[in-house]
Amino acid sequence: MNKAYFIWPLIGLLVFSSFYWHASKGFAERDRQVAIQKEKERQDRITQDLLRRKKAIEDAIKAQEERKAARLVKDKKEEEDRIAHDAMLERRTRAFDEVTKRLRPQLDRLKQDADSVKEDIKQLDLQKKQYVDEETFLRGFVRTAEANVKTYYDLLEKVKAADDARAIADAAAAKAAKKD
Repeated sequence: MNKAYFIWPLIGLLVFSSFYWHASKGFAERDRQVAIQKEKERQDRITQDLLRRKKAIEDAIKAQEERKAARLVKDKKEEEDRIAHDAMLERRTRAFDEVTKRLRPQLDRLKQDADSVKEDIKQLDLQKKQYVDEETFLRGFVRTAEANVKTYYDLLEKVKAADDARAIADAAAAKAAKKD
């Protein structure tokens, strides 16, 4: 039994060694091939990165040139717009000044006319107030005069009635004096 402990592991070691020797024989070559493949892939990636960077740089330069050209066109258009706007403002100012110079005397004359008309309106309002006050006074006076007329008619009727009564009394006294 002691030999079995020694022989079986020795057989396993020999079998393992044969498999190992067979596997390790191409292992170094495969490691070298894998390393070469990885190096080649790394070089390809570096080359592709460089190509992509070069293309990105070219695209960036192209985009920058396009932006610069667009900016120049935009600046030129803004300058033209600014010049047109300034010219328009100048024409507007000139027209306003011309209209102001031409209409200023007329405006001053109209202001003077308006002031004189306002003064006339104030005088007319004052006259209107005086006429309204006079009308109110006259209406009151007419009422008083009408009341006085009525009173005078009443008084005249009383006087006439008294004269008639006196004339009747005088005629009766004369008749009585004739009879006597």
